[in-house]
This record gives sequence, structure tokens and C-alpha cells, in this order.
Amino acid sequence: MSARAFGRVLAAVTIASVTIPPVANTAWAATPPGTVRGLATSAAEPGLSSEPPPESPLPPDAKAFGQSIKLASVRRHLERLQEIAKANGGIRAAATPGHEASVAYVADRLRAAGYQVTLQEFGIPFFHERKAPVLARSSPAARAYLPGVDFQTMTYSGSGKITAPVQGVDLVLPPAPNATSSSGCEVSDFKGFVRGNIALIQRGSCSFQAKAERAQAAGASGVVIFNEGQPGEALADRRILLRGSVNTSSIKIPIVGATFAAGKELSAPGTTATLAVDAESDPDRRTRNVIAESRRGDPDRVVMLGAHLDSVMAGPGINDNGSGTAGVLETALAAKDLRTRNRLRFAFWGAEELGLLGSTHYVAHLSAAERTKIKLYLNFDMIASPNHVLGIYDGDNSDTGLDTHPPAGSDRIERLFQAYFDAVGKPHQDADFTGRSDYGPFIKAGIAAGGLFTGAEGIKSAEEAAKFGGKAWAPYDRCYHQACDTLANIDDGALAVNASAIGAAAYTYAYARDLPGDPITPGPAGGPRVGGPSRGPSTGGGGLGHDHRHEPPGLLR
Repeated sequence: MSARAFGRVLAAVTIASVTIPPVANTAWAATPPGTVRGLATSAAEPGLSSEPPPESPLPPDAKAFGQSIKLASVRRHLERLQEIAKANGGIRAAATPGHEASVAYVADRLRAAGYQVTLQEFGIPFFHERKAPVLARSSPAARAYLPGVDFQTMTYSGSGKITAPVQGVDLVLPPAPNATSSSGCEVSDFKGFVRGNIALIQRGSCSFQAKAERAQAAGASGVVIFNEGQPGEALADRRILLRGSVNTSSIKIPIVGATFAAGKELSAPGTTATLAVDAESDPDRRTRNVIAESRRGDPDRVVMLGAHLDSVMAGPGINDNGSGTAGVLETALAAKDLRTRNRLRFAFWGAEELGLLGSTHYVAHLSAAERTKIKLYLNFDMIASPNHVLGIYDGDNSDTGLDTHPPAGSDRIERLFQAYFDAVGKPHQDADFTGRSDYGPFIKAGIAAGGLFTGAEGIKSAEEAAKFGGKAWAPYDRCYHQACDTLANIDDGALAVNASAIGAAAYTYAYARDLPGDPITPGPAGGPRVGGPSRGPSTGGGGLGHDHRHEPPGLLR
């Protein structure tokens, strides 16, 4: 565990009577009378409280509400998610019992708080290895290859265990200087193939799916597809471990990818090997999103917050993304009695780790009318990384230099989070706004979005270590997508300040008269709308370029 940059507890703020002034032409509005958990409000018409600076998008009561979100309460949700994972094989991945138990926990807490809860079901292509795969040569000399190092099961591989001769299929050894192999791409490549043998195929020219289909049709009992062999940088290096996927419905035999070195060794004449894969596949396994909506506020003006609820198959996912889940859930529970101007909606997505499938399904099934009601979406994915930075999604691309244009209003969301961190005296920086987490489908649909992120597998720079503490030249989260992503992987300081920021943002937008997703209307003398800054995108350089995300498995070649 790396050094922690913050203290363990962010103190709660107790205020006897806090209100928001009903000042015209501001982006926020007065708090209606009522009882708010953690804040005592007057039953009379709200009066004046100390105003924020005119340029600040953060109302003073929003800061107080955010700081009423207690670290201990957020951690209790993480503890429950850890217990659920432990009781279900160490995982909470989509369409597994661990995820279903996580869905039940979140939904039950929200129902008890008075929210209208919907469990939105959708199908996913499910794949899970029940046991570690095996690839071992028995002749001409015995050797066991290491899964994850020398070879790896291809996603949606069939299952089986065989020991058989290895037969090369149109191999180019030594490899050509440039990628030219078409091994296994033509039916004629399998002329003379002996049924029952393990097909050894080289990467190149056509998809893994096409190679596997032709090998299966030729009678292969299993397939090893190895990298082609040309040197290069990073993923362009065609010597490294080959990872990929095949189609769930058509391939019934074991398929693995391998390094060039392993494939070259297996190509030796007289090689016999054992190949074993024990996996479960289902092209339409059902899983669910949890959607909870408040019973107050204008239903045509929706403020939406979300976090993905699923883990990867490799571990319990307590930082990724129990941390975001816990922060959003505790904000929802704290906001249950707010008499809001706008409608609050909270989402806990399924199957994010498989390619944003839950949020994509949700947005795709919104009618045009329902889509226009969502005025903004806030996303929280990994907010307690042990070697963290405090990243705010770069809503105007002013600092990360990406050639993208977030929807209008996204820059205002960024400024709100900046104002909160400034107000509580915490450093912050921009995070790449690439669309590779659950905000992606929303920005594609033109919905203003933003959120927080503390880093994943990327490496912390010396400048970041000086600014945020922690260890330079080490991953933000050394347990990213691993079994060690447990409670011990959580930084309480990052969790506390980010959970409070979630609460402050939810509170601000719950009462705002002017929301980031509202149409831009001319102000006095034809200027921008009164109540918010102009929202044109811009570009620049620098920023947190390690946006944690997942691409759906593809049919690589």
C-alpha cells in the first residue's frame, strides 16, 4: 500500500440553519424548507446565508451537504460489498451470484430510503473460466507453459481437454520483416490436416474467429494462435502474448493465444501437447442495472449520477468500482429527504467491465423525449485509488489535448468540481474525457457529463507525487483488475474527499434553476445566458492521461 495523501476522516459539518439565498440570475436556487439529514433547515422561508464569490458555481450549502457525507458510512457499503464478494468466490462480476447479491444490497437500501427503484434487465455475452487453462508440451521435451505469461484462453473459447500432436498451419518461420502471414485464413491452408490434431496457427491477415472456424471445420481438437513475430513498441510488438476473442455461438473447441516464442517452440517437428480449457459461455446471459429515482423535483429536469456495480472476474472490485458505488449510494441515502427543485436519479450499472454494456443499453433504450429530460450525468469510477491523484474529467478538453468535443455544459460540471476542491483546500487536475467509462454513452447522446477519477493502471509522475503525495513511477492502483482489489486497497482520504464532492455536486444541481444541459439562450445585449458561463469546447495539453477503461473484446487479427 502506498503512502496516503489525506487523513482518514473528513470531519462532518454541523450547521444549525443553512440556506441558499433566492438571488436572481444565479445558477443555483434557494433550499426549500424541510429536514435534511445532516443539515438542520428552518421551516420558515429560507433567508440569506453567506454568498459564494460571484464567479463560484458552488453554493455554500452544497459544500456543507457534501461534508455531511461521512467516511464511516461510505466505508460500511464497501465492507458489505467485500462480504458479498467473499461469499461468492471472490468476485462481483456481471451475471454472477456476487453481482446479483450486490444488486440486491443496493436496491434494498434505496427502496428503504423511499426511492422508486427499477431493475433494468439486459443480455450480455457471458464468459468465465472455471479453472486455470493448461498448455503443456510432452514431447520432444516436457515443458509446462504459464497462463497469462506464455498463453491465455481466448474469450468465448470452447471447453475441453486433449493431448494430441501439434500441427502447424501455413506458418511463416522465421517471420517476414513485415506482417504478411495469412496462416489459417484459407480453407486450402488445412489441406492435409490430420483430424484430432491441435492446430498451431500464426497471427495475421484475418480474424481469430475465421482461423478458429476453419480449424474446427478441418477437425482440429484445439487451436493455439501465436503472435506473428515482428518486433515493435507496446501492442505493435508481434512477439508478446496474444490476447483476443472468438464468437460465443460457433466455436466449441479450446482456443488459446500465445507468445511468438511459445508458438515457435510448439512448431518443432514431433511435438505433442496437452491443451485444456474449462470455461462457461452464454451468448445471452441476463444481468441488471439498478435505477433509483427520487419522488420530488421536476420529472422533466433530471440530474443523474452513476457508478458501475460490477467487478472483473479476477477480483472483488472494491476500488473498481465499489468506491464509486459507495459514494453514489451514500449520497442518495443522504439526499432522501431533500425537497429538490429537480429530479434526482441514481444509476448502478451492470457489465461496465465488459464494455459499458449496462449504460449503453440504458441510453439506447431512452426515447428522444426521455433523453432530453436528462440535463446532466455525473460518473464516478475508481475514486479511492491507493496511489491516487484527484482527477476531474476535462469537460472542455482545455488541458488534456484530446481532439474531442464534449457536449455543451460539460465544462460547467468540471468547474463545479474544481470549485469544490478549491473550497476544501485539495489539489486537483484534469483527467482525460475519452468516453471509456459509463459517461461514454451519455456524451455520445449529447448529454452534458462529468465526474471524478483517481487513477487506474497508469503510472504516477514525479510532478503528481509532489502535488498529491504517494509514490512516483508506480501505478495509481497496483491492484487494478486483480484479486488484491480489496478493502486494503482503498485510500480513505481520497474516498472521503471524493464522496463529499459527489454530495456537493448532487445538492447543487438538485436545486439549480440553470442546469448544464439547458439550452443556451441569449442574455442581455445578446451575450451568453445569465446564470452560467459560456460553454464552448477548447483544446490544450497535459492532464491525467490514464483514463481507466475497457474496450469490448474484438475479433482481432
